[in-house]
Amino acid sequence: MPATPRLNPPVLNRLRARRARFLWWCHLRVPRVAKRALDLLVVVPALLLLLPLFAAVALAIRLHDGGPALFWQRRVGRDGVEFAFPKFRSMRVDAEAVRQQLLQANQHGAQGVTFKMRRDPRITPIGRVIRRTSIDELPQLWCVLRGTMSLVGPRPPLVSEVARYAPADRQRLLVTPGLTCIWQVNGRSEVPFAQQVEMDLDYIRKPSLWADVRLLLKTLPAVIRGRGAY
Repeated sequence: MPATPRLNPPVLNRLRARRARFLWWCHLRVPRVAKRALDLLVVVPALLLLLPLFAAVALAIRLHDGGPALFWQRRVGRDGVEFAFPKFRSMRVDAEAVRQQLLQANQHGAQGVTFKMRRDPRITPIGRVIRRTSIDELPQLWCVLRGTMSLVGPRPPLVSEVARYAPADRQRLLVTPGLTCIWQVNGRSEVPFAQQVEMDLDYIRKPSLWADVRLLLKTLPAVIRGRGAY
């Protein structure tokens, strides 16, 4: 039998290097592509089904106090890139201006990175309902459709919050932010900021499409319970 031809070492090394690069590319890209496919599979039909609810909520907000139905903020996404972040408006029109007067009542501490207040006087009657049911967050499905957010991932912080981040906190910005996350289904506003960061970093270190599916399945019961939704 003729001898099997052997590749010389330089050619063999190049082939091994190409294989290693291909496997590394798959390691990085395939989970991201699968995550994006899950986002689109869920968000496209969800947006279509929720259009009547969107219209009803927007009309209720407009009729109640005459202000805009949506409240837009600048949030920080993957790699520190800012993007427009919508919510159904649940507070008075002058809520941002009044916030400075309420800092001492921040349940995360007057000097805390995030601001949370159980009985925030800025919240409107309609706002209390849509916050309790998380309906105010639904416009962010548009961000998921655009790709600036994902269904699952660390919640996108305010620009002012990122300015106060410690170096370790900034690791939250390594991935696309999400509509729901670990601490969102485990107490939401009741979870201290340091613990939020710890949970988010644990999620980032162990990426898994199945973990995303589990968190999505846990989100609805968490919304129904309403723990930390204020």
